[in-house]
Amino acid sequence: MILSPIIISLKVSLISTIFTCIIGITLARLFTKYEFKGKDVLEVLIILPMVLPPSVVGYGLLVILGRYGFIGKIILSVFNKSLIFTLTAACIASFVVSLPLMYQSCKAAFINMDKVCENAARTLGASELKVFFKVTLPMAFPGIISGLVLSFARALGEFGATLMIAGNIPGKTQTIPTAIYFAVESGDNRTANILVLIVLIFSFTTIYSLNMWTKRNCK
Repeated sequence: MILSPIIISLKVSLISTIFTCIIGITLARLFTKYEFKGKDVLEVLIILPMVLPPSVVGYGLLVILGRYGFIGKIILSVFNKSLIFTLTAACIASFVVSLPLMYQSCKAAFINMDKVCENAARTLGASELKVFFKVTLPMAFPGIISGLVLSFARALGEFGATLMIAGNIPGKTQTIPTAIYFAVESGDNRTANILVLIVLIFSFTTIYSLNMWTKRNCK
């Protein structure tokens, strides 16, 4: 009962963070390096889930990914299955709400880094791809790590959007936040207290470790 939502939450958080990392870094680099039409609007759309109520984000995903939604219809016709109330849906919800944190952290890292080293690498004949992986990423590493940790923690604590599109199916889509909510609803305070304590310890340890790592690497 207690172990299942912990395993599911860790699995969902890990999967969503992998995609958040790849897409967040890519988007942050593109948006800080290039200017193009509609850039400001797209950037707002990326950050929007961070300020919207989770239930609104969840409803939006439900409209898009549901059986009658644009993407939902395509998936249903191609794979003959729905995304709603699946582990994939939980991963998508966590990805959408955590992406803004990763994007903002990476964007700040790319903007504040010293461009002299990048330009020096270019003058020495390095390609843009090589400059990015050999110079840009290492210099932006502290910001990327901060974004990763915050994104993982946000994904682990996601509740509203997950409940809307993934539901609360024990052993399948029940994460720690939804397990806590329904444990309290059913009067199972023991389970709720244990899960809350686990989340508090994990979150405190994660943020504390990030702060200590940042202090050591900023000296």
